[in-house]
Amino acid sequence: MKINFKQDKIIIVDLEDFDVVQTLSCGQIFRYTIDGNSAVVYSQNKKATLTWESNKIEITTKDINYFYNFFDLDTDYSAIKQQLKKDKFLKRAVDYGAGIRIINNDAYEMLISFIISANNNIGRIKKSIEYLCSRFGDNLDGYFAFPTLSQLKRASVQDFRTAGLGYRAEQMFATVQHLTEQDLENLKQMSSDEQFKFLVSLKGVGEKVANCIMLFGLGVKNVFPVDTWINKVYNKLTNTKATDRKKITRELTERYGNLSGYAQQYFFYYFRDNKIS
Repeated sequence: MKINFKQDKIIIVDLEDFDVVQTLSCGQIFRYTIDGNSAVVYSQNKKATLTWESNKIEITTKDINYFYNFFDLDTDYSAIKQQLKKDKFLKRAVDYGAGIRIINNDAYEMLISFIISANNNIGRIKKSIEYLCSRFGDNLDGYFAFPTLSQLKRASVQDFRTAGLGYRAEQMFATVQHLTEQDLENLKQMSSDEQFKFLVSLKGVGEKVANCIMLFGLGVKNVFPVDTWINKVYNKLTNTKATDRKKITRELTERYGNLSGYAQQYFFYYFRDNKIS
């Protein structure tokens, strides 16, 4: 993969390690649209437009450095995939989702987004987030920014219900009111064990949600979020009917170590996309 810069563009050629649709649709981001060979991605108060053809992607944005890091363009995914494909059980999933990149998103945005995501579908999650952006975020040039913590603190339980959060509304309200900007800054400085402990202490944040926040918002790669699809992965791997997700998380993390987050994304995308049970 080769990367060049031109004014407000990041130009990427040789795309064996980057597929826009795979990256955006594998459950790690909710603020995006795809229309043919074009996509628009939002993070915090920033926006990027991606267009692509057979062997080139152009990312157009005012925030070149932010989206260079956002799409993890410094990381050698070819080397990661070669390492993971030594695991025969994982090889087919890696080949199938070979263009997935793990996004480096904002930790606070991921915290709010993944509380909303619990036991929810992508369409509803996106609508809920968009409502909160339009209701409390800044109105920018044709789009709304993700609301800051101080902006979201103005939301009531009823506002969260109106956003479609259902039973999560009271949990979200409690967590938003409890959080401070200092909490969010401290979170970035903590060890991964401390991050996990802090996150699961918040209302609406279980172990899977905490691991998602750490993987997509804090850059922690030795975590393995377990949902229904990963539960199926584990049962295929072990030829069991296990349901203890703490055990599943622990054993899959032990198996894939510091590459656990990458393995999780390849497995999730492959099993969900092919409806493997």
